[in-house]
Amino acid sequence: MDVIITHINADFDCLGAMVAAKRLYPDALMVFPGSQEKSMRDFFLKSTSYVLNFTRLKDIDLAQVTRLILVDCQHSSRIGKFAELLHKPGLEIHIYDHHPASSGDITPSGGVIRECGSSTSIIATILREKGMEVNPTEATLMMLGIYEDTGSLTFPSTTVDDYLAAAWLLKQDANLNTVADFITQELTAEQVSLLNDLLKSLKTTTLNGVDVSIANASVDYYVGDIAVLAHMMRDMENLQALFLVVGMGDRVYIVARSRIPEVNVGDILREFGGGGHATAASATVKELTSIQVLERLEEILKIKVNPLRVAGDIMSSPVKTLPATTTLEEARELLTRYNVNAMPVMEKGKMVGIISRRIVEKAMYHGLGNLPISEYMHTEYMKATPETPIAEIQEYFIGQNRRFVPIFEHRQLIGVVTRTDLLRYMYTGEALYDLARNNIPVRSKEVVSLMNKHLSPRVVQLLKDMGMTGELLGLPVYAVGGFVRDLLLGSENLDIDVTVEGDGILFAETFARDFGGRCKSHRKFGTAVIVLPDDFKIDVASTRLEYYESPGALPTVERSSLKMDLYRRDFTINTLAIKLNPQEYGRLIDYFGAQRDLQEKTVRVLHNLSFVEDPTRVLRAIRFEQRLDFHIAKHTENLIKNAVKMNFLEKLGGKRLLAELVHILREKDPLRAVERMASLGLLRFIHPDLRLAPETRRLLEEAWKTISWFDLLFLERRYEKWAVYFLVLCDPLDNERFWGTCTRLAVNEHYKEKLFEMRKKAGEILEEMQKRVERKGKVSRSDIYHWLKELPVEILLYMMAKTGSEEVKKFISLHFTQLQNVRCLITGEDLKKLGVPEGPAYKKILDMVLSARLNNLVQSLEDELRMVEKTLHEV
Repeated sequence: MDVIITHINADFDCLGAMVAAKRLYPDALMVFPGSQEKSMRDFFLKSTSYVLNFTRLKDIDLAQVTRLILVDCQHSSRIGKFAELLHKPGLEIHIYDHHPASSGDITPSGGVIRECGSSTSIIATILREKGMEVNPTEATLMMLGIYEDTGSLTFPSTTVDDYLAAAWLLKQDANLNTVADFITQELTAEQVSLLNDLLKSLKTTTLNGVDVSIANASVDYYVGDIAVLAHMMRDMENLQALFLVVGMGDRVYIVARSRIPEVNVGDILREFGGGGHATAASATVKELTSIQVLERLEEILKIKVNPLRVAGDIMSSPVKTLPATTTLEEARELLTRYNVNAMPVMEKGKMVGIISRRIVEKAMYHGLGNLPISEYMHTEYMKATPETPIAEIQEYFIGQNRRFVPIFEHRQLIGVVTRTDLLRYMYTGEALYDLARNNIPVRSKEVVSLMNKHLSPRVVQLLKDMGMTGELLGLPVYAVGGFVRDLLLGSENLDIDVTVEGDGILFAETFARDFGGRCKSHRKFGTAVIVLPDDFKIDVASTRLEYYESPGALPTVERSSLKMDLYRRDFTINTLAIKLNPQEYGRLIDYFGAQRDLQEKTVRVLHNLSFVEDPTRVLRAIRFEQRLDFHIAKHTENLIKNAVKMNFLEKLGGKRLLAELVHILREKDPLRAVERMASLGLLRFIHPDLRLAPETRRLLEEAWKTISWFDLLFLERRYEKWAVYFLVLCDPLDNERFWGTCTRLAVNEHYKEKLFEMRKKAGEILEEMQKRVERKGKVSRSDIYHWLKELPVEILLYMMAKTGSEEVKKFISLHFTQLQNVRCLITGEDLKKLGVPEGPAYKKILDMVLSARLNNLVQSLEDELRMVEKTLHEV
């Protein structure tokens, strides 16, 4: 059985080529191995193309296939289920494709592969040369394919064969009106919105004399036919080479177009597992965020678009190395720590080999972790000099499947060149695309105006003074993080975080000395706190990067650049920085698109392992989402769900989990955040039995009302608001499970015992009060006082939220407003003057007088004295 197929996400060129191939192989079945692009789906809905008799994939018995005719594709990864056939003995594979012959991994036994504007043109040429004819419907479909892939015969990739094929199809009565209808379809509302975002984010940079343009956008839904947008942008802006990077849900789509030979987009996007030819290509990436894709794209472009550059221009130096005696287990830890795929192995000051992550992982799998790396290192490798052309290194990478080249000068190891993430540290020129969006241009004057508007004169002066201190020390100083985020949002935030490129502790000590403050430093982390004379605090840190030994572990810190310092942060909206040095005071720095996400009210992580490295970010994402009234990006939410599924929050220490929970419960209205936690399955990490049942939700709402009432009446009263919500949230748990929850969260031992005992007592008192109300028994003011006098504010508010009795609520309210501060006026000295012998009688008499005062039976000191005298006389 012969089967004609193409790649998944088929377009019109695929369709035209399949129809043409059907003429060459009349007995073959035409099958789409996957979905079609939106324009293709619309075509099938609107046209009569079903008469072409396509066969559904589920109706094909793969075991019966003897010949596979593949059009417009050479990659096994792009043909879906049919990839299972490729190793079938005796299977013929005929490929008709216009992409370069070296671009695929399928070896054909027949067909034609040559560079051309369209795959359809290749087969149409064969039909024309054989003197075969096609009917008008087939001719129209084939013309559609040619017009789409050649831009109506205008793309630079168009060849003479495309024109000749189109002319022949016109003679076969191809309908150009039909072709025009489907080639020039109007954009959808979603495409128009995306095009607008892409145009605003477009940035063109000259790279070694070549203009390269990159645009980026993110949406939480799928938008089809991005290639159409790429063509429009290229023509509208007259661009030489254009790369669109679009995040949609959990995937990142890259579409590239080039008019110049210096930028071979097919070669570039093959680095992302994509395909195409020199002038048009695309790729779909699942394992990286948009930010990571842009970083990787920059690395590749700096190699691929700069063939004249030499190793010395891009090498990384100094080089991190490993002694030959290092064990494989130790090597794995260090490769992971520094996020590299290979490291040189040294012995007696000389390089003797290269150990790669792949070899280490395989050796560990076989239980060889205790052996030295010298046993399994690569001892044959390219030895380059600073003058070695990048092209030679690139050829070595591809030909030998290597990712690492050491650079020597006079036999001395001076640097390395890799294919992976170290390249972003090696290049000192302008970033090709740093996500500092042109769509939200913010000038220094505007930032300074915001600072003057939203900050007090004192804080503004502090920022200027810190900038001046940095200038005198030769250190760049920046305000960073939430302080900058809230400034752009117009919210007050006096938690000032300052980052210094260089010695942050030296900066903090100098500033504290010059301005009369004191400095508390932590040299291990390169951080300090400046405490001014009025106890105003400023947090200072040296720019640094972090790596994590394991999921949920505390980070290990090393000195780094501002960009890497911001990259280690939790979400894009917290990666903004403002330069404070006098010459650039007020300059806003946005490497990762924070302004866009602030504008779109989106909480987005910077990389896919964010929640693996620090699971507390899951709770922080929810807190920011609810506090700022933002939404968590779809892909970020998927990563949260994965972290929950993998139980990464179980690896957190109780203190860290409690700290984030306390932050949430201290928010103005924590109910929405708790609901979000429940919807994502996070409550079980507090206790496995915890659920947000309707009754718990009601109690949380009551707690919010109660706290709002209390805060309005007692503005200056200090208490732990989070503890009230915590008690309410844990209300369904019995005493034993509540104790276990407090233990899991590492609640301070003294506070844990206090909460536990008070919670028990509160339950008993509530029960007694409610029974008294139900029996309609008399409840005096002194009864209320003696019930509640020993309970802290947190427990009393919890009781108000918990009780369903309005009478009981009134009792507790009365205690707060009238009873809690009632005291006797009479003293022990007064009793002594009345002749009362010292001893237990004093307490008994004072309690009696207090009860009388609580019940309004006495009003003054004289009333109290007469009451005591009367009592003594009666005795």
